[in-house]
Amino acid sequence: MLWVKAFHIISLVCWFAGIFYLPRLFVYHAACEDEPGRERFKIMERKLYRGITTPSMIATVVFGVWLISYNVSGYFSQGWLHAKLLLVAVLIIYHFFCGHLVKVFRDDQNTRSHVFYRWFNELPVFILLAVVILAVVKPF
Repeated sequence: MLWVKAFHIISLVCWFAGIFYLPRLFVYHAACEDEPGRERFKIMERKLYRGITTPSMIATVVFGVWLISYNVSGYFSQGWLHAKLLLVAVLIIYHFFCGHLVKVFRDDQNTRSHVFYRWFNELPVFILLAVVILAVVKPF
């Protein structure tokens, strides 16, 4: 179980690295005014989303389900896990919305300013704080 937990944490760290950096790329991409720069951002966003962030999300979910499988009834009887899984679901939706935004930028259809993406970039920070507190403190 400790190996599974270690790989769950490692994949979570990689997923959040991508989830933190991808919207930051959107900030810079939205502010970019030259064509070579925009094309460079398109490549960076695609590679980050497909090559790091999505595989890390999948690994995080797989290892998380594997951890729960050790004691399904025990874990699901605890309220903190329900809250954590709800936040993970919100983060997965955020992740796929980032994938949608990668396509929006790829197709040169972005209509939002860099300021929007600066605010958008903050949501996963709050989710991370809550998930870690729920998993470690188990307040309920």
